[in-house]
Amino acid sequence: MGWEASEGPVPMTTDRLITWRVSELREWDIEPSCYIHYNKTQCTVNLPVTIYKTPDSVSISTVNHNGPMMEGNQYELQCDVLNVAPVQYLTVNWYKGQTLVDQTIFTDTIKTPVSKTSKLLIRPDRADDGAQYWCEAKLELEEEGPQPPPTAPSEHLSITVYFGPIINEAKLPSIVSVFRGYPLVIVCEAEGNPKPTISWSVNSTDIVYSETLTITESTPEDLLCIANNSVGSTTRRVKVSIQGNYFYYFPF
Repeated sequence: MGWEASEGPVPMTTDRLITWRVSELREWDIEPSCYIHYNKTQCTVNLPVTIYKTPDSVSISTVNHNGPMMEGNQYELQCDVLNVAPVQYLTVNWYKGQTLVDQTIFTDTIKTPVSKTSKLLIRPDRADDGAQYWCEAKLELEEEGPQPPPTAPSEHLSITVYFGPIINEAKLPSIVSVFRGYPLVIVCEAEGNPKPTISWSVNSTDIVYSETLTITESTPEDLLCIANNSVGSTTRRVKVSIQGNYFYYFPF
């Protein structure tokens, strides 16, 4: 019996058990074979060997973009896996937070370490502001491989999403009643990123920059709240209804 191999060959021996042993493999496509001579015949059995290598690094980045993302626009994220083998067992998992959102499977049969790229298209909305994306390289080596399968995650990529203002209509009714002699403070709040600036158009020439506005009987009938940021602007019209003071006399 003996082992034929480009590394660690074992000379023929009459022992009933021989072991092929190497301290370090340097050939990615090595195919050792065990042979037996018996009664002038030879039997050979090849040993399938899979050499795996976890990635040197796994990184995530945006493609052709820096800075905040605009709500509704499409962006591309890229995951780079450096020097991994065998690539046919590689799966790249994409996560948003702890939620799996996509997978990339590779079918190349090359055995030596290679670098691979996976891409993910996203279209963020305002709920994604501050969301963290990351990718993970996983070697699925089936039952013969180490369990659980080796993984290598990237760092987390936190995204900032810019979106236009939305005025809180629940706090600002479209019709406001004010009694003569009793001023009333109304509030205009708006959500947006960047934080919107709030202004009131009291008339064609009078602009008040504040979230609050005090109205009296002398306030014009039609007001306009304006919320504005770098993404866009939105408005809400408010009609002021002046109420008189009524007194009731009840004779005894």
